[in-house]
Amino acid sequence: MNPKILEEQSITMVELKESLKKIKKRDDELNFRAQKTEEFLNMFVSMKSSEAKALFKQVEGLEVPRLKPEHIIKMIDIVPISQEEVSSVLQAYPIIVTKENMKKIADIFVAFVEEKDSKKK
Repeated sequence: MNPKILEEQSITMVELKESLKKIKKRDDELNFRAQKTEEFLNMFVSMKSSEAKALFKQVEGLEVPRLKPEHIIKMIDIVPISQEEVSSVLQAYPIIVTKENMKKIADIFVAFVEEKDSKKK
């Protein structure tokens, strides 16, 4: 049997964590790689799915030219809180984003982090 890839789609680490939970519930266990992935995600992902979706919509709503969903997804995984951090994330892609737009993107993530911190108190 030779499986075929029908579609490729980027997902956030939050979505991957949820998918692994569903697979674990369905199969009662995970294979070795999936277990290691789950351990990693449990250490580094504290965001809820609803928060990730809200962040995606906010950044997408900026309508930054040439910014694609996979770029936004990577930023959600990293949560860049400065213009320089946004620039660092986007360096991996052949895309040019203005400093003003990078600042707007960073401001969205700063607001998210501040809101999350205020809820902890």
